[in-house]
Amino acid sequence: MLDAVAKCGPGFVAPSPKTEWLDRVKSDISLQLKDTEKEWVTTGCTIIAEAWTDNKSRALINFSVSSPSRIFFHKSVDASSYFKNSKCLADLFDSVIQDIGQEHIVQIIMDNSFCYTGISNHLLQNYATIFVSPCASQCLNIILEEFSKVDWVNQCISQAQVISKFVYNNSPVLDLLRKLTGGQDIIRSGVTRSVSNFLSLQSMMKQKARLKHMFNCPEYTTNTNKPQSISCVNILEDNDFWRAVEESVAISEPILKVLREVSTGKPAVGSIYELMSKAKESIRTYYIMDENKHKVFSDIVDTNWCEHLHSPLHAAAAFLNPSIQYNPEIKFLTSLKEDFFKVLEKLLPTSDLRRDITNQIFTFTRAKGMFGCNLAMEARDSVSPGLWWEQFGDSAPVLQRVAIRILSQVCSGYNLERQWSTFQQMHWERRNKIDREILNKLAYVNQNLKLGRMITLETDPIALEDIDMMSEWVEEAENPSPAQWLDRFGTALDGGDLNTRQFGGAIFSANDHNIFGL
Repeated sequence: MLDAVAKCGPGFVAPSPKTEWLDRVKSDISLQLKDTEKEWVTTGCTIIAEAWTDNKSRALINFSVSSPSRIFFHKSVDASSYFKNSKCLADLFDSVIQDIGQEHIVQIIMDNSFCYTGISNHLLQNYATIFVSPCASQCLNIILEEFSKVDWVNQCISQAQVISKFVYNNSPVLDLLRKLTGGQDIIRSGVTRSVSNFLSLQSMMKQKARLKHMFNCPEYTTNTNKPQSISCVNILEDNDFWRAVEESVAISEPILKVLREVSTGKPAVGSIYELMSKAKESIRTYYIMDENKHKVFSDIVDTNWCEHLHSPLHAAAAFLNPSIQYNPEIKFLTSLKEDFFKVLEKLLPTSDLRRDITNQIFTFTRAKGMFGCNLAMEARDSVSPGLWWEQFGDSAPVLQRVAIRILSQVCSGYNLERQWSTFQQMHWERRNKIDREILNKLAYVNQNLKLGRMITLETDPIALEDIDMMSEWVEEAENPSPAQWLDRFGTALDGGDLNTRQFGGAIFSANDHNIFGL
């Protein structure tokens, strides 16, 4: 890079990162967005409204728009006063809908934080063809949270945390453990507290033998921390503890699997119904000999599925998904019809639009026409449902158009790490107009560049790369924390982390508290 600059000669003036380069990158992103907008005509799109609070307890809403190609950040709004004024909140959503284009929007995903604002009713009453859907990630996280509150699961997590706190607060012990595990950790940090709990139990289960060996190996017996480890040894030698760990991992893994599928940013609305059915069946099978325990966890899943997560759009998408429709082992297909017809009536509101729809449904369900050709049958399980309809749905053109729009949607917000400091400055009242414009551009560029990179990244969408050293799996509450100054923010921190200390270095990265619990 230095050689390239030198070749420019002594008169070279570097571009300002806040003006020329920022404008250039923003222009490139805008061109990408215009290309993506062309597909909205066919696939439609989803608006994602994420509400969260900053360290000043201000309510901020981030709006993004998602389609099969990728997700784009739209804008961030300080909505602190809007939650007290339903008219202002309605006007805000109206403006976003107008920005994107009502004709392109299939659904708006929002969180429980909007439940008591009346915004859902406003949208349903004023936009007849737009669905309002819950955020699947949040609902699944609530399920995991309620799992962790079951007495024996909670006790298991607490005992496991005794071990992890001892290990991660004693450098010689941690060094020895990593030597034995080949550098692997016994805990993992997830996108939420509940996810962290069950991911950490999984990791600890995998390292069970090495953990027990560490406390008995010669290198450890000479360690000065040995007297402090008595409680850890007692836990590690307790068979009941390990049975609880194994059981906790077994019942949480099916839900974590669903959470991974819906958190990738890819269309998943056509598969969530089947994924949840498989998750419930996995829990039922595990507790085949213990109906009481099965009832405890199945009730948690069913309550959240019925009251929060289930949507007619999910049922319609499942009905239109060829891998479900033509699978003879699927038993819930007939229960989807009522919701499927409701969705059709919403998307095809006039009798003229529905004129031939009954015949087209018959053609699809009986695999007539192109639906029954060899290529279509071979692709039922190997091609995404939306693409399958695009390729083989010509025998039912009206249903094809509806199916592509439904099956091209996500069912969850994206767990994107927010640039907390950027948003904090964006909404600072004392910023002048020029600063605010630059920060708006900066936030737009930062978020969209991150979202663009995530398309190609092969990472676990529910796990963080680094261990959160301020989590309850590491931090010892009785010891003073270097970040106690954060306490002044009070309840703004409850349930989420404002600041995450990266393990293995003196790096502090800003993070926000999410109203969604995500």
